[in-house]
Amino acid sequence: MINIQADSRKIKKGDIFVALRGISSDGHDYIPKAIENGASKIICEEDRGFDIETIVVADSRKYLEKYLEENYSKYLKEMTIVGISGTNGKTTSAKLLHDALNLSGNKCAYIGTIGFYINDKIKNLPNTTVDICETYDLLMEAYESGCKYVVLEASSQGLDGGRLNTINFDYALFTNLTEDHLDYHKTMENYALAKQILFKRSNINIINIDDPYKDYFILDGKETYTYGKNKSDFQITNIDIKQNNTIFTYKYNGKETTIESNLVGEYNVYNLMGVISVLSLMGINDISSIVSKLYAPVGRMENINYNNNTIIIDYAHTEDAIDKLINTMKPYIKGKTYVVFGCTGSREREKRSVMTNLVSKLSDYFIITMDDLHDESFDQIVNDMLDNATFDNYSVIENRREAIEKGISLLKENDYLFILGKGHEEAIIIGKEKIPFNDKETVKEIISKN
Repeated sequence: MINIQADSRKIKKGDIFVALRGISSDGHDYIPKAIENGASKIICEEDRGFDIETIVVADSRKYLEKYLEENYSKYLKEMTIVGISGTNGKTTSAKLLHDALNLSGNKCAYIGTIGFYINDKIKNLPNTTVDICETYDLLMEAYESGCKYVVLEASSQGLDGGRLNTINFDYALFTNLTEDHLDYHKTMENYALAKQILFKRSNINIINIDDPYKDYFILDGKETYTYGKNKSDFQITNIDIKQNNTIFTYKYNGKETTIESNLVGEYNVYNLMGVISVLSLMGINDISSIVSKLYAPVGRMENINYNNNTIIIDYAHTEDAIDKLINTMKPYIKGKTYVVFGCTGSREREKRSVMTNLVSKLSDYFIITMDDLHDESFDQIVNDMLDNATFDNYSVIENRREAIEKGISLLKENDYLFILGKGHEEAIIIGKEKIPFNDKETVKEIISKN
């Protein structure tokens, strides 16, 4: 574990506390708490007269970055670190790569949306990309556990906020870029440029050649490989999608390889091709056998059979992800299509009606329910979702459990119910409170009583 922290709550006896100024808070205000928790030294930009060793610097963030680099980079250099970024698919790609490396006998850790893993789950994380000190904590825990590889999800906000500064990546993988987080980035160009930071910090870049934003990530002077259907280093030549698996063929270095995967859908072929590209460039052997043993991570197209119906739980929360998920399964839906979903509060109000219109077109009937509200009211979110609505194949049930229960009650014969937006998550956020809730556990509880 590292001995320097920017979060006073994480201070242990003898640690150094660095007071960072943020957008909504000032670390200087938490110096008393850091001292109470056992800090031995304070690094800050203004001395407030505390009776403890204090070093005043011009820029405490730069001090922190330099300290981390000088004290811990020697350990990180002993590991191969892979960063994965994109709007959709980064969690699936990162967890699949983690699983593949462990299957190949190369001990690997995963840091990202669904938590911190070394083979099995170690703990949940508060963000896809945690703060710089916690990132180093996790990397050092992986190192001390004997991991030679780490796969890390790199979010645009984390990159833009400097949470991955000082970390050098051996490989960086770009999945795709679709509209998301524009409440923060404002424009797609800003969004792309934030993600571009990862690829400037990487030695070898692997890029989805079929994505319209690819040119932001194919950088001069960088060793770059591409994958996709278009002409590329790892070129997809055939895809055969079935209800419970996908068979696809790709060409690399003039050799064609066919993979039979447990994952379903073309978008998952792209996720797997990113993984295959990295494994190939690492020199991993027996890739076909390894990839055939991979399964989607928790909360990603998780299927639950219920009588003669199928319930799918998925994290899909963007227009692109919802479209691809439901359309992938459409050929196999003999009955009706139902959806339970909501929109997140306090962000991207303009895309709510777009997503709702899409769900209306893709489903026979859908139920609008609560997602994370944050600091917004459910009624306001629903009003935005139904702005200028011309459809009536829906109902609104605020309580998410009741909405899921209603969705399940609609299932008759060969129907599909998609429960979207939360996936693996274990709580609903209302204001600053986290209410324990998990879609999969809720479904299992409901159907066990039927």
